[in-house]
Amino acid sequence: MKAHKKLVCKHACCACPQKSMVAIPGGVFTMGTDEPEIQQDGEWPARRVHVNSFYMDQYEVSNQEFERFVNSTGYLTEAEKFGDSFVFEGMLSEEVKAEIHQAVAAAPWWLPVKGANWRQPEGPGSSILSRMDHPVLHVSWNDAVAFCTWAGKRLPTEAEWEYSCRGGLEKRLFPWGNKLQPKGQHYANIWQGVFPSNNTAEDGYKGTAPVTAFPPNGYGLYNIVGNAWEWTSDWWAVHHSADEAHNPKGPSSGTDRVKKGGSYMCHKSYCYRYRCAARSQNTPDSSASNLGFRCAADALPDPQ
Repeated sequence: MKAHKKLVCKHACCACPQKSMVAIPGGVFTMGTDEPEIQQDGEWPARRVHVNSFYMDQYEVSNQEFERFVNSTGYLTEAEKFGDSFVFEGMLSEEVKAEIHQAVAAAPWWLPVKGANWRQPEGPGSSILSRMDHPVLHVSWNDAVAFCTWAGKRLPTEAEWEYSCRGGLEKRLFPWGNKLQPKGQHYANIWQGVFPSNNTAEDGYKGTAPVTAFPPNGYGLYNIVGNAWEWTSDWWAVHHSADEAHNPKGPSSGTDRVKKGGSYMCHKSYCYRYRCAARSQNTPDSSASNLGFRCAADALPDPQ
C-alpha cells in the first residue's frame, strides 16, 4: 500500500492524535451511487466530483483530545447546557431506563437521559476514564466547529469526507472494497446480531472502539466508517444534480447538517449507512451517544 504524507501540526494548542494529519491528494472521484440503498437519504445520482488536496485527521477526535480542548478553553457543550442527550437504550442500566418515560417515536431505542454528555456518555454514574482513546460522543455540530476552530482546523465538506472514505478506490461500497469482512476479518465497528435487541459484538466491541482500532483505509484513515457518526460542514439536501462538480460545499443554508460514516449501532437490516456513499442528517445542536467527528484542514501552500 502506498504511504501517504503526514502533516505534523504546528499549532501549540493542537489536540489531534499523534499531532498528525494525513495529506489527501487532490483528484476526481465518483461521489454518491446510482444504486442507492436508502432512497430518502439522497445517495444518488452518482456524479464526478473534483476535490483539491487537503488534510484529514487520521482518527476521530478522542475523549482525551476533547478533554484537552475543554480544559484549555472552559468550553461547555450543548448537551451540558441543555441538561440531557440521547442515549441508545442498550447501553443503559434497567435502573436508568425505569426513570425515563419518553422516547423517539420512530426509533424507541433512543432515550433522552438527563445528565448524559461527553464526560458521562450513559448519564450520571458513567465515565470516560476507561475510554479516553475512544471517540468523543454527545458532540453537536456547533461543538465540533468550536473544537476545530481551537485546533486551527475545520470540518470536512461532505465531498472531502466521502473522497477520503473511499481511500483511492473507485465505486466500492466500503473504504476497503465491496466485501464487508474480507477473509473473515472485521474492518469496522458496526452491529452484529439482531438490531436493536442483540449485539453479539463479534468485532470485539458492544459500544465504541478505540479510535486506532481496525485496519486503516488506503489513505491511512482509521474508523472512517462505523464507530461514531462524523459531522461534515455541509447543510443537508436530498436533491442532487448529476453534473460534474468542483469542490462542492453543499447548499448555502438549511436546517440540518450532513453526517457520514455510520456508527457502532449500524446494521444492514436497519441502518445500512456504513457505506462511503451513505449519509444522514441532524440539526446542528443535536447530540447522541453515537455522534462524533474528525477534523480537516486546508493544504499548506507549496514553498516558493
